[in-house]
Amino acid sequence: MPRHALVSMLAMGLGVACLPAASLADEIKPRTPETAFSGKLRPDILGISNESTAESARAVFDSLFRGRTDTKTDIQQQKIGGASYVAALSFSLLAGPKQNGEMLSTSFSSPASANRAYFVARNLTFAQDQQPSKADMIKEVMGKYGVPTIVGDQHLYYIYRKGSIMSVGGKYKEATALEAIDKPLDPKAAVKLNGDTVRGSCVAVVKRAQTKAKDPSALLADAKGANCDGVLSVQLVPGTPANRVGIAQFTLLDLKQLLSAAAIDGAAIAAGPGDGSSPKGSAPKL
Repeated sequence: MPRHALVSMLAMGLGVACLPAASLADEIKPRTPETAFSGKLRPDILGISNESTAESARAVFDSLFRGRTDTKTDIQQQKIGGASYVAALSFSLLAGPKQNGEMLSTSFSSPASANRAYFVARNLTFAQDQQPSKADMIKEVMGKYGVPTIVGDQHLYYIYRKGSIMSVGGKYKEATALEAIDKPLDPKAAVKLNGDTVRGSCVAVVKRAQTKAKDPSALLADAKGANCDGVLSVQLVPGTPANRVGIAQFTLLDLKQLLSAAAIDGAAIAAGPGDGSSPKGSAPKL
């Protein structure tokens, strides 16, 4: 599997470049977008969740890589009005013969929608002498995130809909998840997962999201068509030997928050600076 590329944020496609010079960010009041996750069912990756802002996520990244001089940082900014904000963060540490490689990337909505994270990814590339066993990784994943919706094709998928992790009838335990992870996804379970709707597979949506630019305009179509509100995907690529893990990729995608934030951001841009009322001045006496 190719290493996850650095986040490359493009123009947001919401007309931001056409905004007047006045700072819209200073005029609007942030609104918290809706989310797929709530309560105890609020997954995180290294403490970064749908509630994280660019500021709080940056603090996590800085803490994790503190004291390292061999890291690469990519901070992407966008503008809303005349003010800039952090739209994406990416930190990476190259793998070496005796060093694990790591990449963290997160994408955020604008300040109008509270600058919340809707996409979080973590890639771990293990040095050969540090590869964990597949059984231990599955134990850690299920200990943190619970029972997955479906397992197979090297993945554990957690599909969220209406505030809950979906079930397709199979209650995985660690042993059954280990047995299933390198097999193809159960087609009967996949049919149950999608139900009788004609909406898009959430498994396909999160796979496409991993390869696309993470700006809202690139992801909105899939988010609107997805048959879920959010997805957590954990991929365990076999190492050497095959019962070890060579690469672990974690992806968290809050589709509901992405859609809600896009609507909030669009409304803020359409409203423009100020309260939208007409100026109250009158012509001077000449």
